[in-house]
Amino acid sequence: MKAKNIELVLAPPPPHMVGDGFRVHNFIPSGHNLDMKRMSPFIMMDYNSKFYFPPTDQPRGVSVHPHRGFETVTIAYKGKVAHHDSSGNSGIIGEGDVQWMTAASGILHKEYHEEEFSKKGGDFQMVQLWVNLPAKDKMSTPKYQGITNDQINKFELPDNGGVIEVIAGQYENVKGTASTFTPVNLLNAKLNNGAKASFNFPANYNTGLLVIEGSIKVNDTENVPANHFTLFKNEGEEFTIQATENAIVLILSGEPINEPIAAHGPFVMNTQAEIMQAFDDVNMGKFGYLEE
Repeated sequence: MKAKNIELVLAPPPPHMVGDGFRVHNFIPSGHNLDMKRMSPFIMMDYNSKFYFPPTDQPRGVSVHPHRGFETVTIAYKGKVAHHDSSGNSGIIGEGDVQWMTAASGILHKEYHEEEFSKKGGDFQMVQLWVNLPAKDKMSTPKYQGITNDQINKFELPDNGGVIEVIAGQYENVKGTASTFTPVNLLNAKLNNGAKASFNFPANYNTGLLVIEGSIKVNDTENVPANHFTLFKNEGEEFTIQATENAIVLILSGEPINEPIAAHGPFVMNTQAEIMQAFDDVNMGKFGYLEE
């Protein structure tokens, strides 16, 4: 088994606000060759590193906006988000939970800090990923997977090393909870200080990791601190991570979707004509209705 070596370690880019409720570092797409193709099928990664929001009576967030052509995956580490969409789905994403929303042919969506969290204030920490859909599925029916932490299948590491939460894909003999359109592995490694875990993905899969908490050593050589993203080369299959203090690490690996990407704002399609059609369809009310 050949080692999967590091291509680059990326410090968090300067943060910016999405709406008034999400203070994010945009790792994908960004410079350093991390465009939408380089980490396909992961075409966007916004990371709200741990940030304190003071109490407020008016929940912060993002008002109604459309999506088409991909999936949004929201992983909550601290704080709570309430969400609603035009397909009638709504709920609260609490700490440790995952929301996997397939926008596909089109959906209107809004997300806000949950009301009680807003009133109390507190630390807020989330990842939102956009996972691309292949052309044949971009106009499929929207769907929704609300996955609470107790529904996430888990692999217990030996010697009280911690746990690998298998959100999607597979780790050892544990299958992921979420269903996906193309091969996607999405794992939360929660490691106790000193614990080590190894991972094995095909050489051609685009693979990276984000250190959410603590710090780690990758392949026994490279120290990676909190809030840094590591991109692996597309060669070799196996890499290891070792916690140099208690750590949480989000690991992403997926088979690239080798199709053209046309992206504009909240739409990710294959051609510019399809983007124009998406704007027309939104304006004609074809994405449904959602109250502000």
